[in-house]
Amino acid sequence: MPFKESNNPLLAKYQTPHQTPPFTKIKTEHFIPAIKQAIAEGNLEIKRIVSNSAPATFANTIEELERSGRSLSQITGILFWLNSTESTPALQAVIKEATPLLTRYANDIALNEQLFARVKDVYQGCDRSKLTTEQRTLLDNTYQQFARSGVSLQPQQKERYREITNRLSELSLSFEQNVLAETNDYQLHITDKKELQGLPDTAIAAAAEAAKAKKLTGWVFTLQEPSFIAFIKYADNRELRAQLYKAYNSKGFRGNQRDNGKIIKEIANLRLELAKLLGYSTFAQYVLEERMAEKPTTVNDFQEKLYTALLPAAQEDLAELQRFAKQAGAKDELQAYDWAYYAEKLKKEKYAVSEEALRPYFKLENVQQGIFKLAGKLYGLTFVKNTQIPVYQTDVTAYEVFDANQRLLGILYLDLFPRVGKAGGAWSGALVTQEKMKGLAVRPQVGVACNFSRPTATSPALLTLTEVTTFLHEFGHALHNLLSDVTYAQLAGTNVEWDFVELPSQFMENYAYEREFLDLFAVHYQSGKKIPQELLVKIKEMRSFHSAFGKLSQLRSGMVDMAWHSITSPVSEPVDVFENKANRHPGLLKPVEGTLLSTRFTHIFSGGYAAGYYSYLWAEVLEADAFKAFQEKGVCNKDTARAFRECILSKGGTERPMVLYKKFRGREATLDALLEKYHSKS
Repeated sequence: MPFKESNNPLLAKYQTPHQTPPFTKIKTEHFIPAIKQAIAEGNLEIKRIVSNSAPATFANTIEELERSGRSLSQITGILFWLNSTESTPALQAVIKEATPLLTRYANDIALNEQLFARVKDVYQGCDRSKLTTEQRTLLDNTYQQFARSGVSLQPQQKERYREITNRLSELSLSFEQNVLAETNDYQLHITDKKELQGLPDTAIAAAAEAAKAKKLTGWVFTLQEPSFIAFIKYADNRELRAQLYKAYNSKGFRGNQRDNGKIIKEIANLRLELAKLLGYSTFAQYVLEERMAEKPTTVNDFQEKLYTALLPAAQEDLAELQRFAKQAGAKDELQAYDWAYYAEKLKKEKYAVSEEALRPYFKLENVQQGIFKLAGKLYGLTFVKNTQIPVYQTDVTAYEVFDANQRLLGILYLDLFPRVGKAGGAWSGALVTQEKMKGLAVRPQVGVACNFSRPTATSPALLTLTEVTTFLHEFGHALHNLLSDVTYAQLAGTNVEWDFVELPSQFMENYAYEREFLDLFAVHYQSGKKIPQELLVKIKEMRSFHSAFGKLSQLRSGMVDMAWHSITSPVSEPVDVFENKANRHPGLLKPVEGTLLSTRFTHIFSGGYAAGYYSYLWAEVLEADAFKAFQEKGVCNKDTARAFRECILSKGGTERPMVLYKKFRGREATLDALLEKYHSKS
């Protein structure tokens, strides 16, 4: 039913606590009219900057540009968050319609020569000594964004730039939607109870609930993370493990209407064309110019060095598992779909404990409170549930976050369970970014989304140790946004160089293995008893279990990413042929026929990690070194935490990452702490 623009909740002042989105009033049909109006407002703001007859200054040009388009940012922040957590065909249609509008708006700004002329005047002529460090960074970033976006291209080249960026937006969206559809559509339906042998009761109960929800008898396993991982780890039925593994790892590579092969090649070739249009030989060179690594050779050298350091330990991991599998009765050669199964059994034998045995100590509600308490011990934060804040789904809970002086820091949304329409994996993002806009403090609104096992009829939601680590990781991203204390949104929170953004998140993972943290919450959900000391020792020992093998796999993914974005001529060969060549180091386990990484590699083809997947391991070097500083004085030492907050978490992208890191640590990080962490042999 048509509605007047004034009735569009996205365009009105929110009558909600802390100006949080009025999710209960927002309908799918509200988005496109709101986006169109917000774009019109943004264009007027740009026009006012360009038409200003006064000489260009930092205040009337750089600051005004930085603060333009706020309504649009607010609306799209809601739209894209909902598309990842609560996607529907109707919402996907909105995204498809909105994408070219948003790309055109961004290009109209980036290619505006008059606007760039004013930016250039400020960049070349202002007195930098009168600017703060943050203002100088904003000025440099703004100038570079224009210089790197084609504003100086010839008219015909500009038109091609627009065509390429618009097409890339469409392709990335199609890639993501294909992977989501492939994930949602698959199910392994089991009716014979014998085929469940080896599976823990929690996984069987969840599968029974899934079958019931689909009005089926028996048990249903899906490609959602909790279901898939449990089956691959514990199911004795090797044939079914192989079936599920192949389904998961062939997403987008099945030769059907959702095949991502052609999309990938077009994305890679268009990114190459874009880079060349802007004067770069490869897309990786273009991307890395603004990263800590700065150039492809640095990334390649880093990955090779780490690969060489980890290889001996990874080979030992594999040899050990092969021996164990043979002793356990395995007659066939070890395959990729056997790794997790036998690794879990070997881990249990070596440490006399399994992840399943730890679940009773990791009741989800307790883990959540433990993480909140940890943030309190480190940074003085408190979290207060507020049921008056509207949420977009009944699973979601909203919290007010306060600092030690009971000042509101921001809003945190927790969305922790899988469902149809929600992307797989785990992530965090800011719906509203922190800033100090014309003296008014805008507090961040941050979401954390995970896919943890739901409670069943017989037990509460119980996490694995891996899931506890995942929760800590995403919470680290949330803290980076919540503790941000900068003037400009463009430099706030996680708006940092991409190979620095994982430092706060991976840093938090360390606490999953620390008694001081576990003692805050880890009690058996039935008996109420704390984790025994001997179990805590084993948890810490388990951290390095076959870690080298896992890191090697991660490295090879980074190498595939760099290969796709280091091409110097268009790719014409099939994607599987290209990927096999890109993996210049042979895998320790041969690939399973019919599976492929690239066609489901959302990080690089529909996320922000193109030529940047290496950043997880790059940041892990930083976080291992940073956590060493905490270990030296106590993992919850307030002085160390204060320094980490002041030098890293609160600063966002106001200075270059290594400058910030050296302020905290007093020196650059080395590989030593990372290799020590995983007991690697080099």
